[in-house]
Amino acid sequence: SIVLRNDEEIEPKRTLDVPVVIMAGGLGTRLYPYTKILPKPLIPIGEIPIAEHIINRFHRYGGEQFFLVVNHKKNMIKAYFNEIEKNYKVNYVDEEQPLGTGGGLSLLKGKINSTFILSNCDILIEEDYEKIYNYHIKENNFITMVCSLKNIKIPYGVIEINGTGEIEEMKEKPELSFFINTGMYIVEPKVIEELEPNKAVSFPDIVEKFKEAGEKIGVYPISENSWLDMGQLDEMEEMRRRLNIE
Repeated sequence: SIVLRNDEEIEPKRTLDVPVVIMAGGLGTRLYPYTKILPKPLIPIGEIPIAEHIINRFHRYGGEQFFLVVNHKKNMIKAYFNEIEKNYKVNYVDEEQPLGTGGGLSLLKGKINSTFILSNCDILIEEDYEKIYNYHIKENNFITMVCSLKNIKIPYGVIEINGTGEIEEMKEKPELSFFINTGMYIVEPKVIEELEPNKAVSFPDIVEKFKEAGEKIGVYPISENSWLDMGQLDEMEEMRRRLNIE
């Protein structure tokens, strides 16, 4: 990017104008009591709600078309986005009954006919979205899961036991590395076409189904620091801190 004398940055022109679907219908039970009053997408991180942070990041890369799958306290979400000044379009898709993190996509039949991005409404990915999208296209993936490396240190001595009850191996405070599903995906529109209407299903179950059917499911790895998750109260505070928001 170009830096001007007054330290203002001019972002290079971004061209990632692909539809972005945000699953914004959940009850947010892990964020109770906040979600007793506000729907999860409107929980503020600093001065703006999490869903707006997500949209702003995609908008920086050229995203103009957003679909919010809404259910719980949906009128509050609509009222908020209808009130703010914005130079992008928000479309609302109403779930009449909870359909999980995947089933609500069936309501987008006829609305999305191209590769699209799917995101949960409680995560922020600090990555180059254009790179992720280009990787998906280059690899000819059907679905690309954005996965974060997660290192977990077990604070105990771990004992492995063999079949006869004897100690096989001892490891003192081992550190394990896993790839964790962040909740962001690049998805081909055939997924929408093939979903059963009004059937509750999680998106990971959809991924599993297509994987078993022989479709190409890819992974785009990102670092642990590139994924911010707001799923629980302590993580919400961590997200605020890492975004340098008072």
